[in-house]
Amino acid sequence: MSELRGKWALILGASSGFGEATALELARRGMNILGVHLDRKGTLANVERIVAEIRKDGGRAEYFNVNAADEANRAQVLDAAAKLLEGRAFHVALHSLAFGTLKPFLSEKPEDRITKAQMEMTLDVMANSLVYWVQDAAARKLLGRGSRVYAMTSAGGERVWATYGAVSAAKAALESHCRQLAFELIAAGVSINAIRAGVTDTPALRKIPGHEQMIQDVLQHHPAKRLTTPEDVARTIAALSIPGLEWVTGNVINVDGGEFNI
Repeated sequence: MSELRGKWALILGASSGFGEATALELARRGMNILGVHLDRKGTLANVERIVAEIRKDGGRAEYFNVNAADEANRAQVLDAAAKLLEGRAFHVALHSLAFGTLKPFLSEKPEDRITKAQMEMTLDVMANSLVYWVQDAAARKLLGRGSRVYAMTSAGGERVWATYGAVSAAKAALESHCRQLAFELIAAGVSINAIRAGVTDTPALRKIPGHEQMIQDVLQHHPAKRLTTPEDVARTIAALSIPGLEWVTGNVINVDGGEFNI
């Protein structure tokens, strides 16, 4: 899409799953990528591969290996972005941070149940950090007329799964934050939507106890007999980012082949 060529995208959680797929898809369409990820030495080779693919497609790739939920790191990344973009705004910003506690609320053993600190950390990283990134990006004029913000949610925001309670609360809060931000940003021409992907085989899904059953349930009951893929989500984000769709805002958009309604 020539409409996206030369524009910049900010991807939070850019080294795997939805973030990786979206970075690569937008790069194929001519966009430059500023990626934020948190990886140790063992997974840095994959980050290097992603950066190489983006540059192979002719785009610029600037990746920061930092904790995106940390205030000082956020300021560092956005200050660097302000210099890179030279007065321009991000055309796309994707919040795809998947880091939280998978513990039950109740347990016979106190050490096995979720703590106050773990609950607050999960909501801070997976929900509240969206607000803080938008606040600080807007303050630096890195969001402007035509900018699109997306946040990854899941059916878990409305449904119950063992050990998923804190993440479920975070997803519900994330969707609420998107509605509020949409209300406050539309006058400036900035849109924001939550993307609700179907069950997708990503590193984040594999950390959920019982994820194998989730996968089998979808494969058994979905008419298409397949899972959602990160590429399904990436192509949707790219399509929603073309000029003229700024009025689509404040929504939870299902990308699941109808799975949520089955």
